[in-house]
Amino acid sequence: MLTLVFLGVGNAFAKRNYQSNVLLEAWSEGPDHQEAPDETLLVDFGTTGPLALHALKDRPGFEYLAGDAGVHYPRIHRIFITHQHVDHIGGLEELALMNKFVFVDPHTGKGFKPQIISSMNILMNLWDQSLKGGLNTLAGQYALLQDYFFILALRPDEPGHDHFELAKRYRVEPFPTDHVHIERKYDWPSYGLTVTDTRKGESVFFSGDSRFDFAAYAERMERAKLCFHDVQLVERPNPVHALIGELRTMPGEIKSKTLLYHYDDTWDCGAFDFVSREFAGFAEPQRRYVLFE
Repeated sequence: MLTLVFLGVGNAFAKRNYQSNVLLEAWSEGPDHQEAPDETLLVDFGTTGPLALHALKDRPGFEYLAGDAGVHYPRIHRIFITHQHVDHIGGLEELALMNKFVFVDPHTGKGFKPQIISSMNILMNLWDQSLKGGLNTLAGQYALLQDYFFILALRPDEPGHDHFELAKRYRVEPFPTDHVHIERKYDWPSYGLTVTDTRKGESVFFSGDSRFDFAAYAERMERAKLCFHDVQLVERPNPVHALIGELRTMPGEIKSKTLLYHYDDTWDCGAFDFVSREFAGFAEPQRRYVLFE
């Protein structure tokens, strides 16, 4: 079984629903029969990620995330980074430092190291441009990303190196998204995900952050049993997310299986009541969705 939990469903500036980061949980028997999943993967961990994870650990069914120090970070085995905006990476420094200095093996004296996964260019820039300032100095040494994480660098354009697996069953395949471009499409790296159950052949679509680019990923959405798409509710010029008006142009059969996330704090003002009729609805924070049985 594979389950998905949104730590939060809000946009970068949301104050009510945390930022849109996701926890994937792979189970051999399921949450009704296990105290903890066999494997976990965070998809991004933004500024509000630590607070969201701290709240999640107190909810029924998520006790495995709790420990004496609050969140038991070693329960997070792997982290995939879709892109470098702070609402997607802003919590990594806390996670790294807690694992390094709090969750120390008493026998080896070493901290816990999760795996961090993304494309090579994102991982290089993640350290040099985002994490290095807070993490590069340790007592008696200058640190590198690999001092805090095991690194898996994907090459999305190279077959065989363009995906990874969870629990030897679920194939996780990044695809480029047109989130922000400088001079041309895809020149600033950002990724969505297709997750496939290799036993059943079923898949789920997760847009990551993307402008509306339906022609580029329509086939992925069509074959998916369930879709999650980011949305911007306020119509503004030059958006970096799909506008709600653009998403409404998708075919009905796609909309009916698509949950919207990354929305702002006005989602429940009444103006967007049509979402529950046209789409699968707004994704809910800290709810466990079953992707594959």
